[in-house]
Amino acid sequence: MGNLDVKLFPIQGLIEVIPKAFFDSRGHFFESYNANSFQEIGIDCTFVQDNQSHSMPGVVRGLHFQRAPFAQAKLVRVLHGRILDVAVDLRKSSPTFGQHILVELSAEKRNMLYIPEGFAHGFQAIEESVVMYKCNNFYNKASESGLKWDDTELGIKWQALSAVVSEKDVILPALGQLIEEGDLFE
Repeated sequence: MGNLDVKLFPIQGLIEVIPKAFFDSRGHFFESYNANSFQEIGIDCTFVQDNQSHSMPGVVRGLHFQRAPFAQAKLVRVLHGRILDVAVDLRKSSPTFGQHILVELSAEKRNMLYIPEGFAHGFQAIEESVVMYKCNNFYNKASESGLKWDDTELGIKWQALSAVVSEKDVILPALGQLIEEGDLFE
């Protein structure tokens, strides 16, 4: 696939992307994003917003999503450090509804995770980390939603570090409540 290595997952739509780097005595170079290369591997969306966060070890951010019509696809990468990235399938017609994947993303590996619309997304910083992600839709506060990060029904195996979670994320609903409220994707 040109300058990209790709890993697919049992949950359709999720793609791990590893750009090939070119090393020499000065360091290394790689294309972190090229619309043509990404389109070749099935990531064909126009990104309109970049977000960046800095997190200390143990910090959990998520699990977040935006409801339609402001749902977001994301391309997540780590600029510094390592994270455990999580995507939960919230597409109610999907055969993998309610299932998740865990991917360790790191600045050293240069790997990224593409998460299409219809997923809740979050991560835990394994070490001090700077995370950047591209979004294909603008943030809309009224469409903001989320899923409880430690919902036992999801069975996410977070790192053994003690989790540091925002007050906003602690009160997010469990998957069962989202199902009851119909706060899911088609």
